[in-house]
Amino acid sequence: MKSLQIELLIAKQFKDSVFKNTAVFIITFFIGFLLLYAAFSGWENYTSQNETSEKYQHKSREDWLKNPDKNPHRMAHYGNFAFRKSTSLSVFEFGMEPFFGNAIFLEAHKQNTANFSEAGFSSSMLRFGEISIAMVLQLLLPLLIFFLGFNAVAAERESGTLKLLLSQGISWKQLLTGKVLGIASVIMLLFVPAVIILVLIWLVLQNFTISTDEILKMLLFVGFHFIYLMFFCVIAVLISASSRTSKKALISLIGIWLVFTIILPRTTQAIGAYIYEAPSKIQFNSNIEKDILKQGDSHNPNDPHYKAIKDSLLRVYKVDSVQKLPFNYSGFIMTEGEKISSAIYNEHLKELLKTYEKQNSFSKTISFLNPYIAMKNLSMGLSNTDYDSYIDFQNQAEAYRYKMAQKMNGLQIKYISNKKPATGEKPHTIGKEHWADVDEFHYEPKGIWHVLKSEIISILSILLWIAFLFIMIRIASKKLKAI
Repeated sequence: MKSLQIELLIAKQFKDSVFKNTAVFIITFFIGFLLLYAAFSGWENYTSQNETSEKYQHKSREDWLKNPDKNPHRMAHYGNFAFRKSTSLSVFEFGMEPFFGNAIFLEAHKQNTANFSEAGFSSSMLRFGEISIAMVLQLLLPLLIFFLGFNAVAAERESGTLKLLLSQGISWKQLLTGKVLGIASVIMLLFVPAVIILVLIWLVLQNFTISTDEILKMLLFVGFHFIYLMFFCVIAVLISASSRTSKKALISLIGIWLVFTIILPRTTQAIGAYIYEAPSKIQFNSNIEKDILKQGDSHNPNDPHYKAIKDSLLRVYKVDSVQKLPFNYSGFIMTEGEKISSAIYNEHLKELLKTYEKQNSFSKTISFLNPYIAMKNLSMGLSNTDYDSYIDFQNQAEAYRYKMAQKMNGLQIKYISNKKPATGEKPHTIGKEHWADVDEFHYEPKGIWHVLKSEIISILSILLWIAFLFIMIRIASKKLKAI
């Protein structure tokens, strides 16, 4: 208990001395203002995007249902839209969301990618990153911690008070722990209000009706950001304690901040993309088209693959023309074509995703060298604004598209006659009530267990870094000298 009192006394003394510096008040106020601005802009962005997505999702559904009696194949090409709504935690962590589209046009025989990203409709300044609460917590607060802690021990050494403190019976471990707690107490003046605002906004956005899944995500979001900030408090004190002067400590800490938050993330992305090169969008689509044409063209009656299917059907049903088949031949061929084109697309997409997975795995592995990358990946995963969430949206939309197209093909097989209408006759159609057989699209975000599974490396990285630094405190407390 006595030992803890000494550490708390050191922490209090540090906190009091910090606020004697006017610059600290100014910087703290500025970062506090940024946190408020980030909360406001996040709220505005979330409500605007979700209102837009919900509005046009319903509009797309209404337009689909308002179609008159029509041939089902025409309805399959008329298509539908899938919109992705943001999750409540995306208010605080924008992640990759501004750069990925949130709407996909769904039609037969063709797989489209997401469009209408926020970046596409914004100025080029968005490329430098929007100000979010997560960005402030992950980038600016560590910089503030380094500014507060660079002279935590080095200044004591320069003034000669360090030798005096140690001679009075205070151990290095007590001194280092006290300084870490002192820096943390200052940072908590920003972190705790930010968390309170964060939780209140989060509750309001969900009308105070929250699931266990969302509660776990929020607890992990807050908890791991706290651990992350403590990590930087420990680094600041260790570097200060091992530096002979405050100037050297400050230069070292700024260098560490630049490496962790700017140099390593950018370098990691570039190296990952170079080692595991992915095809361009044009090349990807071109390869799919080539493989589909190799397999067969469902719109070409003389295509060898589909001609073989026609001949086999005629033999099985013992008829001499497709008009005499007991079902709509064109619908049957479209069903087969959709099955083949979807299988080819999924195979190419699987290979592409393997390449991206290798790139992301490289980045996640580097998180063992950089806690910022680990925290960023985990934060994006919990808020469903990471790359995996985008791919999950694509997969859900593709599953819906395939089901919609095959439903229309099934209706054509069942209800549309093989006999072509005579000149002047009304085209073959079915009743518009059948359009309601296709459900409305609803996007379901990834659950907490899926996130934890995909971000296990990031979680382990953060925990190992914290364990490593506390071990370093124990080692430093035995090795450090007062001079």
